[in-house]
Amino acid sequence: MRTSLRSAAVTTTAVSLALLVTACGSGGDTGSGKDTAPSASATGATSTAPSAPAAKALSAAELEKLIVEQADLPGHQVQKAKPADVVKADSVSADKASCTPLAHVMSAVAPGDPGASTQRKAIELPKSGGAPASPKDALGALAAPITSVTLGSYDGQGAQAAFASLKTAGTDCAGGFTLLGGGEKTKIVKVAPETVSAGDESLAWTVTAGVDGEPFVTKLVVFRKGNLLASFSTLSLGGTVKELPKAVIDAQAAKLG
Repeated sequence: MRTSLRSAAVTTTAVSLALLVTACGSGGDTGSGKDTAPSASATGATSTAPSAPAAKALSAAELEKLIVEQADLPGHQVQKAKPADVVKADSVSADKASCTPLAHVMSAVAPGDPGASTQRKAIELPKSGGAPASPKDALGALAAPITSVTLGSYDGQGAQAAFASLKTAGTDCAGGFTLLGGGEKTKIVKVAPETVSAGDESLAWTVTAGVDGEPFVTKLVVFRKGNLLASFSTLSLGGTVKELPKAVIDAQAAKLG
């Protein structure tokens, strides 16, 4: 496989290659109820009812209990990234500021300003029917879809703000941008919307990068559930991903309730 293609994959997903080698070896706001307390005009009181407390971000330990695990995804190998493999938000950006949220999702970074986040990698395993893997099966494994799953938790309206920034990015960056990260520049030539339904609100795109004059496709999905934001970035070292990672999305949505 060409070095440039490998570099592009590493840049946009951070730990896909390492995990793939291991695999081959083995909604809306809720309405408040009506205030049943006596009115100020009836009692002469001047105080008002207390407002609902602002949402508080979950801790990383709490998120670990909510992100998809191996038991949630049959037919996949699910692994947790090592701390050294987790991409830092300030190490990834875009030449257009409004496109940086997309660059973060592509790099398995929780967009916006999360209080905590955690990641998993889900690698779709080839169906061999229990027979020993053939050379053809091995080649198929190398091209298997790899989905980075990132779950972030936010204070206040942080999840809504991060989601809104991604909605803006999907429009502003439709004609492409340059992803900057890992000492590499990856040219994104097109960001096309997809249809997805999950959580309180959701977005999805097919992102096409140009690598040595050939297209390299990544599927991105983001959905918000309350003050949690789940994001998914799916690629294949073969360069082509045909579908959104529905099984992974559904499993994560089910886990968040």
